[in-house]
Amino acid sequence: MLEDHENVHARAYRALMSCEPSDKVALVRALCQDWAAGLVPLPDGTVAPALPVDDAGRPQRPELLAHTSVPRRRPGSPEGLAALLHAIAHIEFNAINLALDCVYRFRGLPVDFYAGWLTVAFEEAYHFGLVADRLRDVGFAYGDFPAHRGLWDMAVKTADDPLTRMALVPRVLEARGLDATPPIVARLKHIGDAASIAVLDIILRDEIGHVALGDQWFRYFCAERDLEPEATYLALMNEFEAPWPPRPLNVEARRMAGFSADEITRLEAGRPRLVQRES
Repeated sequence: MLEDHENVHARAYRALMSCEPSDKVALVRALCQDWAAGLVPLPDGTVAPALPVDDAGRPQRPELLAHTSVPRRRPGSPEGLAALLHAIAHIEFNAINLALDCVYRFRGLPVDFYAGWLTVAFEEAYHFGLVADRLRDVGFAYGDFPAHRGLWDMAVKTADDPLTRMALVPRVLEARGLDATPPIVARLKHIGDAASIAVLDIILRDEIGHVALGDQWFRYFCAERDLEPEATYLALMNEFEAPWPPRPLNVEARRMAGFSADEITRLEAGRPRLVQRES
């Protein structure tokens, strides 16, 4: 082993690489409980660098397809509702891994960074359990429908730089979830699915906080490097060809998560043709 098994990086790695969802959730809960009790230290001094993680731990199913090959999910039929819930469960499962990877990968940062992303991992595990339970209620299970690995692909692309990770995972990919939730809730209201709406209300509330945490640390890293945050954000989106948010934006949620009025106006205007990153 590269490092002491009791430190927070090693514990996060163990949970990150766990494949069975129930095992991963249990490891996350145990890690967060031990962290809160002061039983999981940050390493002192120089620590070994993080290993590359091309693919985090995940079960054999669902089958992973290209993003464009995953069928569209509409809740107009029992199977359509299950497919929609499955897509949300897959997002939440990947979000557990994304939070754990932040704790494992990025070394030598303030303790609040690790505390924050451990909290996110705990909440994402809770969300996954809520959606998986709801999926079982309608007669299906996680793994019954194909999915894609777009979220983890962005984690791999941003593995070398916490500033880029904060910009492109919480402030791009997770922020898209803030925008997507109200239209999904509207469709669920149309079919009278109050149980699924209650789950999404919990997820949206917590996800605002997760995006806000990413915003906080993105601005922290920009300040360290004397970079203007909003110009840097747009330039990184262009450089990494990150998906531009579809409209309408959830303006209230984005403001609560740290986006400025000017940023929201720029995002609503659509992708600019060329934005150069500050050097």
